[in-house]
Amino acid sequence: LYAEYEDEEEKEEDEDPLSVSPSRLLISPTKHFTLNINVGGMVYHLPYRLAARYPKTRIGRLATYMDHSRKLDLCDDYIVQNNEFFFDRDPKIFHNIFHFYRTGVLWIKDELCPRNFLEEINYWGVRIKNSQRCCRISFEERQDELNEQLKIQKQLMAEVEMEENEALFHGMAFGLTRMKIWNLMEKPFSSVTAKLMGVASSVFVLVSLVAMTLNTVEEMHGRFYGEYVETFCIAFFTLEYLLRLVSTPDLKSFGQSVLNTVDLVAILPHYLQMVLECFNDEDMHLHSGDIETVASVGKVGQVLRIMRLMRIFRILKLARHSIGLRAFGFTLRQCYQQVGCLLLFIGMGIFMFSAMVYTVEHDVYNTNFTSMPHAWWWAAVSISTVGYGDMFPETNLGRIFACLCISFGIILNGMPISVLYNKFSDYYTKLKSHEYTAVTKARGKLHLARRAAKKFAECREEVADNTNVSPSTVK
Repeated sequence: LYAEYEDEEEKEEDEDPLSVSPSRLLISPTKHFTLNINVGGMVYHLPYRLAARYPKTRIGRLATYMDHSRKLDLCDDYIVQNNEFFFDRDPKIFHNIFHFYRTGVLWIKDELCPRNFLEEINYWGVRIKNSQRCCRISFEERQDELNEQLKIQKQLMAEVEMEENEALFHGMAFGLTRMKIWNLMEKPFSSVTAKLMGVASSVFVLVSLVAMTLNTVEEMHGRFYGEYVETFCIAFFTLEYLLRLVSTPDLKSFGQSVLNTVDLVAILPHYLQMVLECFNDEDMHLHSGDIETVASVGKVGQVLRIMRLMRIFRILKLARHSIGLRAFGFTLRQCYQQVGCLLLFIGMGIFMFSAMVYTVEHDVYNTNFTSMPHAWWWAAVSISTVGYGDMFPETNLGRIFACLCISFGIILNGMPISVLYNKFSDYYTKLKSHEYTAVTKARGKLHLARRAAKKFAECREEVADNTNVSPSTVK
């Protein structure tokens, strides 16, 4: 709306202004009269001469038009008894418009909604440029803040959107069956079975993580069937992913979803590991004496280790059932500029202080600062205030640089904490509120406690009715 408003303003500036002749105002019989304006039930009295100073505005045209029918086209109604032109608009904002006609300055109050204010002044034909610069700057800041909040609100609603448009399933092959499967997998509170499915998914994630951890303990080898447990969990995750893939009404949105990508990453390394292990065993048996084959098998082993490492991403599946993890990821996406600046400052600090310390320490006997990359490690652990103690400067100047590096790290680490925490807390609260609203709406008839209480009350009434039956009725 603001952009359209500015475009209209530029167009009007390019056009020849329609000015009102001063002689016309002097000879006008209405120059001593007052224009009665009723806005939302509040009556304003404005002299014609003040309104005619701005002939492009709605009130200015109302004052300068001589044809009464054209005046009626400008207002919503006309009260003949009081000679009032009625406008069904917001009287609070028109108070600022009325002040503009009297003083020539448009004042903008902070408590006004920016979008509503722009819509109203656009209706009255008053331009934002007629306000003071301080008011205009404050107004534009509040407008940008409002637009950002609306954008975030829309993204937050998409994060917790639990209901798909059921009309998308109509006309699709096996539409009814796919809709039931989709509700089973994506709407935990739509039925008892869907709720059990959500609980089972979380339990399988935890069991697979425990099995993966215990497989690394040497004492558990041979006594714990972790590989079989993990394979069974992967089979469940695969079935879960395939059911979502088959039942989705929008394949494009399904592929762009971060949670679905996490599900795919959680199961893909296991199958890649199985394929690579098969090739690895075959090559070892067929070419056991070939040096080149042994080297290639060693490379395959490195890839296998990477595949095993990728299994840790399985824990991200909990984000589907955890508001806290989703709020954390949403915070990082929204604060990517602040996080990027923080990483940039850390990189600059590491490079700067490592160069300083290397310059004064590399000539020291038996020093660990033998090169700039070695000094990078020292600067990284110093800026993060970890300080392993494996490397430390020995010269006085180097220790001064180390104190500066640690102080810089303390200041740098404390700067974004308040911003990130406040945004995380705000996003978490909003996500929780939106999820509660969506869950309450999607829950439907799934009120087990209420249904049990109602059933118990009905049983009591039946027992009481049977007890109070008269003997004649029994006969």
